[in-house]
Amino acid sequence: MSAVPKPEGPVLLREDRDGVATLTLNRPQQMNLLTSEMLSALQAAFDAIAGDRTVRVVVLTGTGKGFCAGHDLKEIRALGEQPRIAALFDQCSRMMATIPRLPQPVIAKVQGAAAAAGCQLVAQCDLAVAVDAAKFVTSGVSWGFFCSTPGVAIGRNLQRKHALEMLLTGDPISAQRAMEWGLVNRVVPVSELDAAVDELARKLAAKPPATVAAGKRGFYQQMDMNLEQAYALAGKVISSDFAHPEGREGMNAFIEKRDPSWKK
Repeated sequence: MSAVPKPEGPVLLREDRDGVATLTLNRPQQMNLLTSEMLSALQAAFDAIAGDRTVRVVVLTGTGKGFCAGHDLKEIRALGEQPRIAALFDQCSRMMATIPRLPQPVIAKVQGAAAAAGCQLVAQCDLAVAVDAAKFVTSGVSWGFFCSTPGVAIGRNLQRKHALEMLLTGDPISAQRAMEWGLVNRVVPVSELDAAVDELARKLAAKPPATVAAGKRGFYQQMDMNLEQAYALAGKVISSDFAHPEGREGMNAFIEKRDPSWKK
C-alpha cells in the first residue's frame, strides 16, 4: 500500500507577533516559485496588511533551502500565447508594485538562493538581510528570455553597470557581492539570520508608524515616479521573450535539464 502524500498546506504562511507580520513562501519542494497561486496569496496578504494598524513591519521569507526561484516555467509554457503570459506578468508586476506602497517597511529575510523574479522580490523589498551562503542570479538571458521585469527592481537598487552585468551575463553573485552592489543591506551566518532580522524589525517597529509611512511613501514617490510604466514595458518584453521560439526552446531545455539549442 503506497503512502498517502502529505498535504502541502497554504502556499503562503502568515505569523503576527509584536507588530511584525512574517510572510513565508511555503513551497520548498518547488523552491517557492512565484506561481499565479503564490502571486495571488502575496497580493491578498499585502492588501490585508496595508490596512492593518497592528502591523508595524513586514518580514518576507521562504521555507526550505531556497528563498525563491522565480516564475514557474512549466506554468508559463502551458499558458502558451503571449497575451496569457503577459497577464501573468501583469499580475506579478502589480504585486511587486504593492510592496513600496505599503505603509509598513518590508524586510526580505533571504535564507537561500534568489533567482530571476525571486531576485526581483528581494530587490523590491525595502530592506534585505541575507545568509552568507545565498546566491543571487538573473539567468533568463541564458535561456532565451531576458529578465526584463526583474531588471526594473534590480536597476533601481544597483548602479546600472552592476545591474546590467547581472542581467546580461546571467552569472550568479554571492551574498557579499550583493551587499557591495546594494542589493541587500546585511549578510550574516545562517545561525545569526533570525536574530539579525528580529533586531532590525524591532528597531523599525519602535518608530512612529505615521512618520514611517509618510517617509516611505515620499521616498518612493521621488525615486520611482515611473514604476508602473517601467513594469508595463518590461512585462511586454519578457512575455514576448517567453512566447518567442527562443524562449520556448529555453523553457523546454530548462525543464528537460539539457542545454538549449539555438537556431543559427
